[in-house]
Amino acid sequence: QVQPVESGGGSVQAGGTLRLSCAVLDYFIIAWFRQAPGKEREGVAVIYRGTDDTAYADSVKGRFTISRDSRKNTVDLQMDSLKPEDTAVYYCAADPRAGFAWSSPQRYQKWGQGTQVTVSS
Repeated sequence: QVQPVESGGGSVQAGGTLRLSCAVLDYFIIAWFRQAPGKEREGVAVIYRGTDDTAYADSVKGRFTISRDSRKNTVDLQMDSLKPEDTAVYYCAADPRAGFAWSSPQRYQKWGQGTQVTVSS
């Protein structure tokens, strides 16, 4: 089975924007996670197949937007008003199953290789 593939990371100054893209098959749940050096992997945002319902970590609400582009088979993460604390490797994760807390990284079957996001002050 094909793994997700992330793109779009880079370096930006605080207050700037980046857009990440995840090329992924149509799994039930697709989420973005991030992991900063020395920290645990944390859920950032999720989107569900069918309803396109979304959820966000409190730390990114109002600044990040997750969306699906069915034409391109991608799930994108628009990141606005970036802060230095957003610096991390960002991963796309996907799973075909329902019924678990979306922010639990151990429950996802498919992971991308990650893309670095660096925000300077």
